[in-house]
Amino acid sequence: MGKTVIPFGPQHPVLPEPVHLKLVMEDEVIVEAIPAIGYVHRGLEKLTETKEFTQNVYIVERICGICSVMHAQAYCQGIENLMNIQVPDRARYLRVIWAELHRIHSHLLWLGLLADAFGFESLFMQIWRNREKVMDIMEETAGGRVIISVNTVGGTRRDMTPEALRKVIAVSEEIKEDMMKLEKVFMADYTVKHRLVGVGVLDKNTAYEFGAVGPMARGSGISQDFRTTGYAAYGELDFEPVIEKDGDCYARTLVRLREIYQSVDLINQAIGKIPEGEISVPVKGFPNGEVISRVEQPRGEVLYYLKGNGTKNLDRLRVRTPTFANIPTLLKMLPGSQLADVPVLILTIDPCISCTER
Repeated sequence: MGKTVIPFGPQHPVLPEPVHLKLVMEDEVIVEAIPAIGYVHRGLEKLTETKEFTQNVYIVERICGICSVMHAQAYCQGIENLMNIQVPDRARYLRVIWAELHRIHSHLLWLGLLADAFGFESLFMQIWRNREKVMDIMEETAGGRVIISVNTVGGTRRDMTPEALRKVIAVSEEIKEDMMKLEKVFMADYTVKHRLVGVGVLDKNTAYEFGAVGPMARGSGISQDFRTTGYAAYGELDFEPVIEKDGDCYARTLVRLREIYQSVDLINQAIGKIPEGEISVPVKGFPNGEVISRVEQPRGEVLYYLKGNGTKNLDRLRVRTPTFANIPTLLKMLPGSQLADVPVLILTIDPCISCTER
């Protein structure tokens, strides 16, 4: 049987991201997948060397809009480590609240796109209607719907009033209630199960060997969530990583769905424990030395390498994003799959190519 090479992407009706793969096919079965990246490279790492270290917060936020607050958090934590800055307790809790709001909106966006990939337009609209509630509450509390620019070196730029905190709880609980109703429709549907169960199986050992992170790893039974290390205020909150063991597309969907409920719980805990006080401290001096800073984004662990030289400019900023770590697992899952399953398989790693290429 002869082999055929089919280009998949970077433009495709199903894909929200410009992923480009060369698929080597035998009939309808994939035997090899070759990635081709570089369509949205913007040179952001080099740009950060020309700006002052305080200005770089705005640059790293634009690596990816969906998880912008976590890019800023990772960067700020690294600089604060280099400069021995003690962030106020209230700011640490505020960082958790905004980060979990971003996680909810990221997972809702992904679930809506997955429903759209199946052709479930009504479900897509229902899920994104809930996502709008998150966007509105971020606009009310931070002034922006996507890139909110609340994190700064030394704390946060904004505070939340008691009324705003109560509204955050009310909105997040409303979203949880709505999603629990939609979950029964979504996860029990015959078509959804047919497209997800047993498709793109990634066993625990393979996920570990290929360095999978985030829901990709947790969907394969790896209990790995960098929030458990206790950065920001996570060390003072009670939670366990969300784990599924089947390692297929259905398991990865369940992980993200359950993480929405977990984020609502973390927001409630953080608001219940948030102390009074300042939200930032003065920043004096310049960063000097090297540091690695890591946080858990919706797609998995992001790693920042920062090198300061004692001046207002950094010598080097390097980012390793979760999609970059998960692409090898995608290339491992694709061989042996049907061509019709490729869009769903790509979606289940929740790709962010703007993150990956920067």
